[in-house]
Amino acid sequence: TCPGRVISKLICSGEKEVDLAVHSAKCAFKIWSQMSGMERSRVLLEAARIIREQREEIATLETINNGKSIFEARVDIDISWQCLEYYAGLAGSLAGEHIQLPGGSFGYTRREPLGVCVGIGAWNYPFQIACWKSAPALACGNAMVFKPSPFTPISVVRLAEIFTEAGVPKGLFNVVQGGAATGQFLCHHPDVAKISFTGSVPTGVKIMEMAAKGIKPVTLELGGKSPLIIFSDCALENAVNGALMANFLTQGEVCCNGTRVFVERKILDAFTKEVVKRTQKIKVGDPLLEDTRMGALINRPHLDRVQGFIKQAKEQGAKVLCGGDLYVPDDPKLKNGYYMQPCVLGNCTDDMTCVKEEIFGPVMSILPFDTEEEVLERANNTKFGLAGGVFTRDIQKAHRVVAALKAGMCFINNYNISPVELPFGGYKASGFGRENGRAAIEYYSQLKTVCVEMGDVESVF
Repeated sequence: TCPGRVISKLICSGEKEVDLAVHSAKCAFKIWSQMSGMERSRVLLEAARIIREQREEIATLETINNGKSIFEARVDIDISWQCLEYYAGLAGSLAGEHIQLPGGSFGYTRREPLGVCVGIGAWNYPFQIACWKSAPALACGNAMVFKPSPFTPISVVRLAEIFTEAGVPKGLFNVVQGGAATGQFLCHHPDVAKISFTGSVPTGVKIMEMAAKGIKPVTLELGGKSPLIIFSDCALENAVNGALMANFLTQGEVCCNGTRVFVERKILDAFTKEVVKRTQKIKVGDPLLEDTRMGALINRPHLDRVQGFIKQAKEQGAKVLCGGDLYVPDDPKLKNGYYMQPCVLGNCTDDMTCVKEEIFGPVMSILPFDTEEEVLERANNTKFGLAGGVFTRDIQKAHRVVAALKAGMCFINNYNISPVELPFGGYKASGFGRENGRAAIEYYSQLKTVCVEMGDVESVF
């Protein structure tokens, strides 16, 4: 992989192409929605099998697409096929309920698909996000038109081919390419029934506004500035591992990262020393090499933005304990790559920009605290509410703290574990609706109530 090199050129989908994609999905929906859950299940299982079989090839494609390490890309692909398998398992069990009414009358509910759903993906987990959105949508009987980020357009096309190979009706999962304009055409299209978006808060606001005009339901999975609380009674090595997992996966470009690391003052020095030591050992470089643990950031403007946050942090009084500089690999082919050394900031306070704003890069901010009550107030003092974590050996305290955190996804003695069986999503400005778990079924289906009278109608007239 030569950084900065064009690997392919794609044409942006205009209004005409979007209309064709939606029309084609609408036609496929008529066939797919009439199939039984078990029939849909078999197709999804076949798609999962193909992904599992082609894991290495798809992971390599994803690394070239995004710049993350091949080690991480393989994990993404595994989570992707597991997601398809999980919803294949649920597809055959989707059902309504029967309610007995007086006099032998009864009512029942039907769980019905919405129609053509739109998925708009982010560039940090291109293939995985497409699976997280399409698997529950298709399991419920919907069609989907998916728009990947213009920075990572390639791997989702492979997913569309896999769905076709697996036997979905032609056009059931369509991919359109482009930026904001393409997204607008999708959101405004009269035949689109629902929009699921993963990305930034400002774009989420715009999507919600556009969807409101058509009274379309939305699922928004937006940004975060999540707290990770390390108590002095934690297993220190475990907490250090958790902090690294919470900050440096995918070059720090993860919405649920625990980037505000609150450390109880008693262990501040010991924790900081160990985190810095471990961070300095992270191998940065060619993402296709087996021992690389941090690849390249997504593009030059984003790298510059992350660097700007570090510069501003220093100006506001934070101390760079390690990293933060651009990294130039030894390989001459990689010298123009968008690499940087993972960064740990000390001497941070709650009012600093690096502590308040989402950086979306490999930058950890360490903040000391003294009491549980104090740290909870500070942890919740943010417009975001995507995730939160706690490290402690005191299990009562652990449950008490996560109950008090205003966040949709909480971790106890681990971080950034996303099993497909568990719902994923946020509170407050981090969005609403849920991906994964049984919860996602609610957001890709609608309930119809049927009331059946077994006697004569009693008229009040």
